[in-house]
Amino acid sequence: MDRFIRAVTFVSRVAGVTGALMIGLAVLIICDMVIERYVFNLTTIWQIDAVTYLIVGATFISSPYVLMTRGHVNVDILPLHAGPRARYALALFTSFVALAFCVVLFVLCTAYWYEAYTERWLSNTVWRARLWIPLLAMPVGLGLLILQYVVDIACVMTGRASPFGISARQDAEDVAREQAREALGGAP
Repeated sequence: MDRFIRAVTFVSRVAGVTGALMIGLAVLIICDMVIERYVFNLTTIWQIDAVTYLIVGATFISSPYVLMTRGHVNVDILPLHAGPRARYALALFTSFVALAFCVVLFVLCTAYWYEAYTERWLSNTVWRARLWIPLLAMPVGLGLLILQYVVDIACVMTGRASPFGISARQDAEDVAREQAREALGGAP
């Protein structure tokens, strides 16, 4: 189990770095587009499509990293005020619902990608990009997100991680103080 968790954690980190590189590449392409258009007075053909595909792809590809680091926006008022057993049950329930949603989305996106691949879809722009390439980010990102959810659920169920990152001994005030300390950069 520990090997699986370490492997998925490593892949999630690689996915996060990949997403960051995709965003960086999108920024460079935007700079190229501005220079071509306003300095050299050239038309831009592929840049807008490429930037759009990169940003959407980065969103899907880096989603397991965001889940792993708890970087997503969440409302934790209920888990903060629930007892340890209720918090545990709520963490498992919400994780299984999210996992089920991701599995359904993965199946639908994989079918969509497969149709684009087999039907040889092209973008309807001058660039005529093969759409299966940017659409591949959806099933890949969702597949990695599913693995990260499985790891999160396994960690909570086996006691390797606390539900919602809140230990059984912490109450709402303790968590608020800790979050405030982190927000202030570790100041007392």
